[in-house]
Amino acid sequence: SSASSAGHTLQLRKRNNHNHQQQNQTIKTLAPLVTMSSSASSTRHLAEIVITAAESESNQKINEHSANIAQLRISNMQLHGRDDDIKLLRRKLRELAKKKEDDDEDTAKNHVSEMMMMTSSNEPDPNKQSNISNLILVSGTSGTGKSALIHKGLGDHAAKRGYTFASGKFDEKLLRPLSAFSDAMSCLSKYITEEQNKMGMLWSGPSTATLIRDKVQNDFDEEDVEQLRRVLPGCAGLLGMRRSSLFCPSSVANAAVPLRSASGTKLGRWSDTATLDLLKSIVLDGEIPSLMILGAFREDEVPDHHPLAFHIRELEQMNVSITKIKIGNLSVDYAIPLVAEALGMDDDDSKVKSLAKTIHRKTEGNPFFMLMFLRSLYDEKLLQYNFGVMKWTWDDDAVNSKIVIENVASVLVNKMNRLQEETQRMLMVASCLGATFRLSAVMEVMKNISRVEMRDSMRSSTRSVSGTAATMGSSSASLRSSDLANSSADRGGSVSSYANSIEEFEGEGLCEVDDEECRFMHDQIQSAAFELISPEQRDSFRGRIGSILLQTLSPKELEASLFEVHLISSLATMNLKAGIKAAENAAFDTAKVYFKAGREALGSRGWEGDYSTMLDLCSHGANAYFVTGDFDAMATLIDEVLSKEIDTKEKYSVSDIKVKSLFTVGEVGESINAAIEFIRQLGLPTPQKTSNLTIMREYIRVKRLLKNKTAEDIANLPELDDERYEMGQRMNEHLASSLYHVKPIMLPMVIFQMVTTSLKHGLNSSSSPAFAGLGLLFCGPNPIGKPHQGCEMAKAAELILEKPGMRSSAVYTVFLTQNFCYHWISPLQDTIAPLLKGYQVGFEMGDTGRACWCLMGRMYHLFFISLALDSIQKELEATIHVMTQLKQDAARLRIIVLLTTVRSFLVLILKLVMRQWTLY
Repeated sequence: SSASSAGHTLQLRKRNNHNHQQQNQTIKTLAPLVTMSSSASSTRHLAEIVITAAESESNQKINEHSANIAQLRISNMQLHGRDDDIKLLRRKLRELAKKKEDDDEDTAKNHVSEMMMMTSSNEPDPNKQSNISNLILVSGTSGTGKSALIHKGLGDHAAKRGYTFASGKFDEKLLRPLSAFSDAMSCLSKYITEEQNKMGMLWSGPSTATLIRDKVQNDFDEEDVEQLRRVLPGCAGLLGMRRSSLFCPSSVANAAVPLRSASGTKLGRWSDTATLDLLKSIVLDGEIPSLMILGAFREDEVPDHHPLAFHIRELEQMNVSITKIKIGNLSVDYAIPLVAEALGMDDDDSKVKSLAKTIHRKTEGNPFFMLMFLRSLYDEKLLQYNFGVMKWTWDDDAVNSKIVIENVASVLVNKMNRLQEETQRMLMVASCLGATFRLSAVMEVMKNISRVEMRDSMRSSTRSVSGTAATMGSSSASLRSSDLANSSADRGGSVSSYANSIEEFEGEGLCEVDDEECRFMHDQIQSAAFELISPEQRDSFRGRIGSILLQTLSPKELEASLFEVHLISSLATMNLKAGIKAAENAAFDTAKVYFKAGREALGSRGWEGDYSTMLDLCSHGANAYFVTGDFDAMATLIDEVLSKEIDTKEKYSVSDIKVKSLFTVGEVGESINAAIEFIRQLGLPTPQKTSNLTIMREYIRVKRLLKNKTAEDIANLPELDDERYEMGQRMNEHLASSLYHVKPIMLPMVIFQMVTTSLKHGLNSSSSPAFAGLGLLFCGPNPIGKPHQGCEMAKAAELILEKPGMRSSAVYTVFLTQNFCYHWISPLQDTIAPLLKGYQVGFEMGDTGRACWCLMGRMYHLFFISLALDSIQKELEATIHVMTQLKQDAARLRIIVLLTTVRSFLVLILKLVMRQWTLY
C-alpha cells in the first residue's frame, strides 16, 4: 500500500514537471512571433497569459483526478456474502437452457418422424410433463439487496449467455396496476427494437417485431389490442400503426420471447390482484417456452393474509415447484470486504476491519444501510482522503460516537440536504413521477414551475422527518434565501444547471441515468426525495406537476400517464377520470385522493357550478371510502347527496352504498328498511308478508315463465333497458343478502320477483345472482328441492356473467353457486379454487363484503374435506386478520367459531397421542 502510494505521488510529480516543460516550450515558440508585431512588454504580457492558462488547465486536470481518487466507490459494487444464492440462480438458468435444448431436440425428432410416416397424431403424449415456467421468489427486508442479487447475480450473467433479461417493479407512490409487468414488457419491447436496428440488412428473414405484429393481428380483434395498449403502453411503438401492445397468454409467447428469456419483477405490499392473477396464469401455462420468472418482495410486508401469500400457497398446493431464496443482513466476515471495496483499500488492513466491525454493529449488517452510513461519514467529514499517504483516514472514536438514525430515509434526506439547491428541486419533482421517470418531463416541469412554488412546497427546516432527529438543515435555509434573492428570475434554471444536477445525483449514486430514462437506485431513495416536500403541500405540489404535464403531453402520452399526471387545481374532471381508472384497478386508496382533490377543486359552490361532476365525485368517493373501511367519511358524502333536491334515480349510487354499508356494519334491519324504501320511491313492488301458500303460488308462476328453458335459453334473453327496473333489481339483490340472515322466510319472494323481472323485461347484472338464488331454492331441503334443476339455474347464472357488462355481481354469484348448488352433484373440493377466485375478484372490484363470504365458505369447505388441521389453523388465522382489516365482523365471527373448533380438535388429538404414548 505504501509502495503504491509513493509510486502514485511520483507519477503526479513527473506529470507536473512534464506540464511545466510544455509551458516553457510554448512560450519560446510564441515569443518570436509576437516580437515581430509588438513590443517586448507586450510579448512578456502574452507569455504570462499563456503561462497562467497552461497552469490553470494543468491544475484543473490534477484536481479532477484527485477528486476521482477521493470518492467512495459505492456504485456498481460486487455482491458480498451471496455466493450460494448466485450459484443457485445460475444453476437454475443452466437447467432452463438444458431443458430448452432437450425440447428443441424432441421437436426435431418428432418432425422427422412425422415426415417419415407422412402422418401426425393429435393425441397428447401422456408421459410428457407439462412445460411449467420456472418461478423463483427472493425475499428479505428492505435494503438487503434483493434486486441487486437478481440483476447482478443473474441478469448480467444471463445477458452474456444470450438471454433477454427484462425487469420491472411496483411503484409505491403511484400504485399503477400491472406496473411491474408493464415495465418488464416495455424493457423487452425496447430490446427487440434495438436488436432489429442492429441487425439491419444482415438479416433476410422476418424480424421478431414482424412476427409479433402478425401474430397479434391474427389472434386479437381491434378492441382487445387497444385494451392491451392501454395496459402496456410501453409496447405500443413496437406494433406500429395499430398502436397495439405486446403480450398475450400463450398464443404470442413464442414470438414475444426470442428463444430464451428471464424476467424480474418486484412484488410486495403494492402488488395488485390483477398482477398476481397474471403471474399465476403465466406460471401455470405450459405452452410458454424457456421462461424464468423471478420475483422479489419484502418478507415483513407480506404476512400470511397478503394476497401474494395466498397465491404462493395455492400454487404449492397445485404442485408447482417454487424456488425460494431468503436473504438477510451480512455477517461481519462479509461486511469487511464490502467496506474495503467502497474505500478502495485492502480488506486485510486492520483499520478497515475495525471500521467495518463498527459499521456492522451500528447497522446490523444491512448492506444498503451500511453504505448509507459510510456515505454519511464522508458527507460529515468524519471520513476523509489523505493525499499525503494516499489513503482514507478516519477517527475511530468519532465514528464510534456517531448516533445511528434507524430510519434510512432520514439519513438519505440529510444527504440530499447537502446537494446543490437545483438538484434538490429536481429530486422533489422526480419523486412525484415514479421510481422510473423521463428526464425531459422533469426538466419541462422545472422550466414551468416558479421558485416561489418550490420554496413553499419544501418541508420546514425545523420539522423532523418521520419522527426522527433528521431536519432539513442549512441547505433548505440557503435555498429559500436564494429564492428571495433571485425572485426576478422566478422560473427554473438553465440547461447547464439541469445538466450539472443530473450529473450530481448520478454521481452521488441516487439515480441511474440511461439516455432519456432515469430511475432511482432504491425505493428508499425515492421516499427520501419525496420527504423533501412538505406533507401539507404534497397533494398540491403533485397537482401542479400534473397541470404542467397536462399542457405539454400529447393525448396519447396523457392516456399512458394518467396515474402519473395527478391533477388538482381546477381540473376536477381529470381527477374524476383518474379516480375511476384507479378504482377499476382496485387502487381505492389512490382513488380516494383523486376524488377528494376533485371536490376541493370545485369548492363550496361545486353543486351550483358543476352539478354533474360534483355528483359523480361524491358517489364514487363514497364507494372508495366504503371499500377502504372509512365509514365516517363515506357517511358524510352520502348524507350530502341525499340532502339535495334531486331526482330519485340520481340518488341511486349513494343509496346503493348506504344499503351495503349498513349490512356490513351489522345493522341488517336498517339495511332492509333502506332498500325497501328506495324500491318504493322508484314505484316498484316491494315484498310483503309471506306464507307457505304465497311462496308456492309465486313458485308456480315462475315455473310457468321458465317453460323448461335451458341455461343457454336464459342466457340468450335480451338485455334490460329500463333504468328504473335495473335499479330495483340491484336493490332486491342487496335485500336478498340481508333477508337470508334475519328473515329467510321472505327470501324466496325476493328471488322470485328478481327472476320474474329478468324473464319479462330482460337481463342485467343482477339477473346472475337472481338465477343463482333460484338454484339455491331448487337445491335446498324444501318441498321444491330438485338439485339438477338447481345446478341448471346455477349454470345459467354463470353464462349470464360471460355477457358484456354483467360482471358487477360476479362475487355474489360465485358465493351462491359454489356454496349452495354445485356440491350437490360434484365433489366438494371442486369448489375450493372458485371460492378463492371469488374472494380475489371481490377484493379487486371493491365488493369486500361478499368477497369475505366467499373466503368464509372456502375455509368451511377446507375443513369438511379433511385438510390437515394445522394447515387449516394457519389459513383461518390469516383469514381472521383479513376480515378484521376490512371490518367484516359477521363473517369474522363465523371464522372464529371454526377456528375454535379446529383448535379443540388439535388439543384433543394431542391428548390422545400423549395418552397412547403413556400407555406404551
